[in-house]
Amino acid sequence: MKVAIASGKGGTGKTTIATNLAVTLAGKGKTVQLLDCDVEEPNCHIFLKPEIESRIPATVLMPEVIEEKCTGCGICGDVCEFSAIAVVKGKVLIFPELCHGCGACTLFCPEDAFLEVPREVGIIEEGKAGGVRFIHGLLNIGELMSPAVIHSVKKAADETGIVILDSPPGTSCPVIAAVKDADYILLVTEPTPFGLNDLELAVGMVRTLDIPFAVAINRSDVGNEDVKEYCKREKIEIVLEIPNDRRIAEAYSRGEMVIHALPEYQKTFETCWTKITDLHGNTLQAGQQGKTATES
Repeated sequence: MKVAIASGKGGTGKTTIATNLAVTLAGKGKTVQLLDCDVEEPNCHIFLKPEIESRIPATVLMPEVIEEKCTGCGICGDVCEFSAIAVVKGKVLIFPELCHGCGACTLFCPEDAFLEVPREVGIIEEGKAGGVRFIHGLLNIGELMSPAVIHSVKKAADETGIVILDSPPGTSCPVIAAVKDADYILLVTEPTPFGLNDLELAVGMVRTLDIPFAVAINRSDVGNEDVKEYCKREKIEIVLEIPNDRRIAEAYSRGEMVIHALPEYQKTFETCWTKITDLHGNTLQAGQQGKTATES
């Protein structure tokens, strides 16, 4: 089962939940992989402290012009949706930072005047920590292609056991790249006006993707009741509430796992996982019943 931990904005506690959930499940004998897909600012490793066993480059295929074949017709620039190619006075100019490696220029070039060569945009690191297989990506400084690094992180994982994905914050392309093939999404928020606004955006995203989801509320005893009332109106399950416990903040500042510094919270994460699996099972059952009824 692949579960993505996501949020409409940063600072809600995604990483805290992802790391502690992964280590809790590993401690119960589960096979667990943790993928840190927040490749612009990964920080799961700060808490897991994994032993890194391998490093491989993350690459995208970038076009390269075979000048003796090129006629300067301009078709490549016309078909590039990302403005990564311009044809000026019959000469093809390629802007690597804008290229998404879609291959349209190569496909539509009537002279077959393009090669595709790999360009490194980041690094993928793999290791182990506390019974958890750990994989994260680091986007190279100055690069814009975080989805490519996210795809490489996910490709490095396998389909065995439980996969926990720590997604980038927000609702833009990198987030969708991280969560789009998840079996379930846990949206992390906080009970504030900003938290509610960004939760609404995140809910819209996952509903568009048609992926089942639930909500976790961090610092649940501050702010107001608006998030809970919104979830009630929208029939969204709340599977985890973490109080505004100063001891959690202190553990976080030291780079410690919550369940190690405060073992009583292990039960909280166990219960959260039980609720997620129950809800996912109910969703699958309802989907199967609906399919059977349609076929009948």
